[in-house]
Amino acid sequence: MKKIPDNQIAFYQTPGGSVNIEVFYAEENIWLTQKRMAELFDTTVPNINMHLKNIFKSEELDKNSVIKDFLITASDGKNYKTKFYSLEAIIAVGYRVNSERGTQFRQWATMDFQKAYQRQPFLDFLKEFLPDDF
Repeated sequence: MKKIPDNQIAFYQTPGGSVNIEVFYAEENIWLTQKRMAELFDTTVPNINMHLKNIFKSEELDKNSVIKDFLITASDGKNYKTKFYSLEAIIAVGYRVNSERGTQFRQWATMDFQKAYQRQPFLDFLKEFLPDDF
C-alpha cells in the first residue's frame, strides 16, 4: 500500500464509486469531520453527533484521544480550526449507524477481521486482549 504523506487530504471512493469522501491523513492516522462521517455512512450530522456523544458518555472511547483540532484552509484562503475524529472513532460510529452504508461498512470490517483471523491463530491474536491469568 502506498504511504500517504502526513497532513494530506486523500479521497476514499465507496464501493461502486457512488460517493467520494475527503479523508485527512495526519500523524499516521485517518481523520474525518462529522460532516464527512455523515457522508461516509449516508446519514445526518446530528445522527453522527448523537452516536459520538453516546460513545464518549459510555466511555467506550476517550474524547481526548480520538478528537484533534487541525487548521484547514477554506476556499476563502483563511485557516480555520476544525474538529476531526480518528479512525478509532470512525469505526465506533460505523458500528452504531443504522443505514445501508453503515451495514456495508460493518460487513467490510467483519470480513477484514476474518481475514486477519485466518492468517494468525485465534488465541495468539487474543493474547493481546486477554488478562495474563486467563
